[in-house]
Amino acid sequence: MRKAAQRIINKLRLHGYEAFFAGGWVRDFLLRRTPKDIDIATSARPDEVLRLFPKSRSIGAQFGVIQVLMYGHAYEVATFRSDNAYHDGRHPSSVVFSGPEEDADRRDFTINGLFYDPAGNRLIDYVLGKADIQNRLIRTIGDPFERFAEDKLRMLRALRFSCELGFAIVPETWQAIQKLAPEILQISWERIRDELIKIFTGPAPDSGLNMLHASGLLQHILPEVAAMRGIPPEAPPGMDVFAHTQDVLARLHKPSAVLALGALLHDAGKTATYSVDTHRCFLGHAQAGAKISEEIGRRLKMSNEEIFQIADLVSTHEDFAQINEMRESGRQRLLRRPNIDGHLELFRANCLSNNRNLDAYITCVQKAEEYRQAPAPLIKGEDLLALGYAPGPVFGEILRTVEDLQLEGILKTHEDALRHIKTAFPVADKSPSKI
Repeated sequence: MRKAAQRIINKLRLHGYEAFFAGGWVRDFLLRRTPKDIDIATSARPDEVLRLFPKSRSIGAQFGVIQVLMYGHAYEVATFRSDNAYHDGRHPSSVVFSGPEEDADRRDFTINGLFYDPAGNRLIDYVLGKADIQNRLIRTIGDPFERFAEDKLRMLRALRFSCELGFAIVPETWQAIQKLAPEILQISWERIRDELIKIFTGPAPDSGLNMLHASGLLQHILPEVAAMRGIPPEAPPGMDVFAHTQDVLARLHKPSAVLALGALLHDAGKTATYSVDTHRCFLGHAQAGAKISEEIGRRLKMSNEEIFQIADLVSTHEDFAQINEMRESGRQRLLRRPNIDGHLELFRANCLSNNRNLDAYITCVQKAEEYRQAPAPLIKGEDLLALGYAPGPVFGEILRTVEDLQLEGILKTHEDALRHIKTAFPVADKSPSKI
C-alpha cells in the first residue's frame, strides 16, 4: 500500500507539485499502528490530478478530493485547502485552495494535522501534533468551540479517538464538548450511528459509554441508555444497571455492530419495568427492552435485518439460563436460531458480569454445536399447500407442532409427519384440533 501511495507522490512531485502523506496515516505511523488507508495532500488542483492519473475519478472535486487508483487500491488525493463558513454544522459552504500550513489548520485534532514526506523521511508539524501524540492527548486545532461549531460530529470523534488510542481529552476540548453536546442532534443519525458503532466495537466500549454520559452526549443521542443510571440491578450488588451494561460491553470479544448494540440495550427495558416490590422487579424487561431497541434501531437508521437481530438478542438474553429446564424441542428452537453465536457471546458476558458460573453457557455451546447438524424440517409450506391447506394462521400452527414433535423424536419421517397432520388437522376443519 505504501509503495503505491509513494508512486503517486513521486509523479506529483515530478510535475512540480508538493505532495505528502496526511492525517490518520501519519498519526498511526508515529504510534506504530497498522494504518487502514493512506491519504495524500498536494498542491495540485483537482483537474491537474485528474489529468496526471487518467484512471482517477472525482469524489468531491468541490472540496478538492480525487480518488486515484494505483495497483488495484484507491487513494484519496486532496488539494491543500482552507474552509469557508460552515452553515450546516457538518460541511463547509465552500473551500479555498491553499498551502499545507492552512490545510493543517482547518483539520480537527492536532494528532490528525500532521504531514509526512516519504521522500525525505521527515515529519511536517504545523500544529504541535507530535507532542500531543507523545503525551497521549486529544486536542482540537485552535479554538475548540470553533472546531466543533464547524462540524458537530467532531465531538463524537474526539471520544472515539480517546477510546481507540487510550488518549486523554484535554480540559478545554472536553469542556467545549460538554457545552455544545445538545448540538450533536444537528448531525444526521447515519453519521452518529457510524461513530457509536466504532466506539462500541472498539477496544474500550465501557470507557466510551462512560464518556458519552459524562460529556452530556448520551442523554441527547440515547436517553434510554442514560436512564439506566441509578437503577439497581438484581445482581451483583453495588453495580447499577448502567455499570452492569458497561461491564458486559467490556467482556465481549470482538463484537459485531449488532452484538455490541444488543449488549448495550440488553437491559434497557429495566427502566420501564423497575419496581420496588422485589417480587415483581424487572418483570418482562426483556420484551420491553426489545421494543426500545427497535425504536433506537429505527432512530439510528439501521437496516430492518439489523433491527430484528438486535431486538432478538435483547428479547431472548435471559432464556439461555434456563437451558437445563427446557424440553428438548425448546432447547433446539432456542439454540438453532439465527445469530446463535452472538446470543451465546452476550450470555457469556452477562453471566460473568452477574458473578454467575458458566455451567449453563457451556451446556448451551455444546448443545448448539450438536444442533448445527440437525436434520431439515420434515414438512414445509409447499407440503401443506399440496395437502389442500390454504395459507393462514393454521399454517404456522401446523409447522410449529410438527417441528416440536420432530425435535422430541416422536415424528421421524416425512410420512410420519403427513399422517399426523391429516389426523390432527383435518383439511375440512380450518382451525387446529386439540391434541
